[in-house]
Amino acid sequence: MTRVEVNGVGLFCEAGGDGDPLVLVHGSWYDHHNWDLVVHGLALRHRVLVYDRRGHGESDRPEGQGSLREDEEDLAALMETVGFAPAYVVGHSLGASIALRLAARRPELFRGLVVHEPPLLDLVADVPAVREEVAVTRQRLGHAADLVRQGDDLAGARAFVEDVAAGPGAWEELPQEQRDMFVAHAPTFLDEQNDPGWAALDLAALRGCGVPALLTSGSESPALFGAALDRVAGALSGARTHVFEGAGHMAHVTHPEEFTAVVTSFLAGDAGS
Repeated sequence: MTRVEVNGVGLFCEAGGDGDPLVLVHGSWYDHHNWDLVVHGLALRHRVLVYDRRGHGESDRPEGQGSLREDEEDLAALMETVGFAPAYVVGHSLGASIALRLAARRPELFRGLVVHEPPLLDLVADVPAVREEVAVTRQRLGHAADLVRQGDDLAGARAFVEDVAAGPGAWEELPQEQRDMFVAHAPTFLDEQNDPGWAALDLAALRGCGVPALLTSGSESPALFGAALDRVAGALSGARTHVFEGAGHMAHVTHPEEFTAVVTSFLAGDAGS
């Protein structure tokens, strides 16, 4: 584990493996350990970089309101500082949103892009098939954020897990270590939710990206994720798609071998083309 200073923030990161550079960007509530089940398999073919986004894990948590733009700039600066630019980038959930947003602005940093279910609610708020689902999701996210805003990080984390992510009773089924992690990251979740543009993406800018892309989803995930990926696919010419059957939002955790195989196959195909 190494500490790297970028944009006035200390980020913890770790690199291993050999081959073309590959960066993994985790989503909300988690840290780099969320990739533990796939990082070894990916490192058999690539030089893999994992890191804790600002406000997560062992990275610094600056005071004051942050923004996803800061996360984008952190990713760009980290890649350049440690010699991982250009790289293939794999993002999960909000980490996928961050990767897409950076690719739209700085495509020269990317060799290719793999994103799993970015929560781009703003892109699909007008889609009739998922309009109600989007509204309910926003309400539940808002409720969890309000609890954290009121100072009850535990209640906010539990509300997110049970109302948004996994369903009633799921909180008690989590190992204590994971519950502690969720509570510790509750303030950063609130910070993300306070960013008015957290669920948005500039599709017009993304059209100029031009890098190979793989867009993935789980067959058991809410339909809004698939609808959002449809919009992203429309902006990324030639983007490929893959659905992990029987998986949901955490496909890299529940289906790690398939996730690793799909990602490495896509990247190998791009490298050989």
